[in-house]
Amino acid sequence: MAAKDAHVLELAGREIRITSPDKVLFAEHGETKLDLVSYYAAVAEPLMRAMGGRPVLMQRFPKGAGGPSFFQKRVPENAPEWLQTTTVQTVNGTPSRALVAADVAHVAWAVNLACLGFHVWPNLADDPEHADELRLDLDPQPGTGFAEARAAAWELKTLLDEHGIAGHPKTTGNRGLHVYVRLQPRWDSYEVRSAAVAVARELERRRPDILTAGWWKEERGERIFVDYNQNAPHKTVFGAWSVRARKGAQVSTPLSWDELDDIDPDALTMATVPGRVERDGDPWAGIDEAPQSLEPLLAMHARDRESGLLDAPWPPVYPKQPDEPPRVAPSRARRQ
Repeated sequence: MAAKDAHVLELAGREIRITSPDKVLFAEHGETKLDLVSYYAAVAEPLMRAMGGRPVLMQRFPKGAGGPSFFQKRVPENAPEWLQTTTVQTVNGTPSRALVAADVAHVAWAVNLACLGFHVWPNLADDPEHADELRLDLDPQPGTGFAEARAAAWELKTLLDEHGIAGHPKTTGNRGLHVYVRLQPRWDSYEVRSAAVAVARELERRRPDILTAGWWKEERGERIFVDYNQNAPHKTVFGAWSVRARKGAQVSTPLSWDELDDIDPDALTMATVPGRVERDGDPWAGIDEAPQSLEPLLAMHARDRESGLLDAPWPPVYPKQPDEPPRVAPSRARRQ
């Protein structure tokens, strides 16, 4: 690659070479690869607070947002020696060498490979046995959108407040919302998933008109699905401050609860978010100050199981779990 076809930046004390820096990645406003690197550099401090030290799954878009993509869990063999990696496992136990988001230089290295956003593990690379994040995914179903996800988020906040648990909301970069709970590093992913199952079921009991824990799409209706399986072992979630592969370059943006009712998620883009951070700071600035206990939600899960509820269904890629209901849609089970 000729020198004129590359741009060198110094990030986190390293020189990062960006090839094809003028390659357009987002069609709506024409943002380039170099623009995307510059965005991540501008939000480096809150970005590292959210995902620093965690393994990440790269989703690469060689032709930019809107083009074909593929997930790359394994770091290429020709990666630079300074790149921090760790060994992660897939659902079936296959190990792979994954990138660690050690600093913004690591992020820029991945962006140079046309990785737009990052799917982040719920544990630190140096403590793979403990999931220190509960990720509550409020997923709009057909016929619903961000307004309904917002209403669902307020119901979730009420539930968490009752148990003395601090949740931190963010947009998904699309129509939904995520609420993160930073945990004490005491529980594994199975226990964190159990807590998410308990939250989903309790929210459905309280507001069955707008919320559902139904794993089968035919059961959900026009409601917000609380996707508890986003907390299953080896599951990654689209990271805070990551840019979605949408033509408008929308960002999965951390919020404060005070601004939730006034936010337009489509207006939170890689062009607008840095100015927002410079003006208002990081809404998640205190997320590490008081890691939360999962015990109140695990107690809720234990009560559900004692009352006769089975485990909630798992995704089909996972081995059959103890006390899991049959993996068949209810309509099909009735026909059988």
